[in-house]
Amino acid sequence: MPKIDTSSTEQVLPTSSQTVGPCYGYALAFCGGEDIAPLGHPETIIVHGFVLDGDGKPLPDALVEVWGPLTDGKVPQVDGSMRRDPATGDHLGRNGVEFTGWGRAQTDVDGHWYARTLRPGARGQNAPYLSVCVFARGLLVRLFTRIYLPGDEIALAADPLFTRVGGRRDTLIAGEEGPGAYRFDIRLQGEGETDFLEYK
Repeated sequence: MPKIDTSSTEQVLPTSSQTVGPCYGYALAFCGGEDIAPLGHPETIIVHGFVLDGDGKPLPDALVEVWGPLTDGKVPQVDGSMRRDPATGDHLGRNGVEFTGWGRAQTDVDGHWYARTLRPGARGQNAPYLSVCVFARGLLVRLFTRIYLPGDEIALAADPLFTRVGGRRDTLIAGEEGPGAYRFDIRLQGEGETDFLEYK
């Protein structure tokens, strides 16, 4: 058996066969996937953040899917989630993207992602939120969570799911960074782990 020189300080990157899959970044991302809101819509918000592993290191090849309702809380009933054709217009007759409420963002080399979508409206007893699904290497099962926007403590206190989360509620609330801009980091495990949901 050949001997391996371990004295070298050169960093050796793992090959694809040494990386725990599935690896989604090269196959499922599509152009314009993060641009969910119709261009020029007055209720557009930007939500962004980092996907971090258990050591707090960014994941450069994760995918973040975002689903959101219309500003009145209704779920869009529009086909063509992967269509980003400026010629089609949107359901409100504006030019730009047809709002389906769904988009997919790929993290960059720093593990950063963003989505430009509409400010979600409240639905029933639920406080306004965006649904999120995370795909990443090493995750054999995708993860689900929610992004609640800050500022409406009464609605949050009445939300059936949010009130059951317990001590990690703060991991579901985005931080406000300015008008229409929010930060939401997704920590897959470890200290400050995002609270993930299980759907049955």
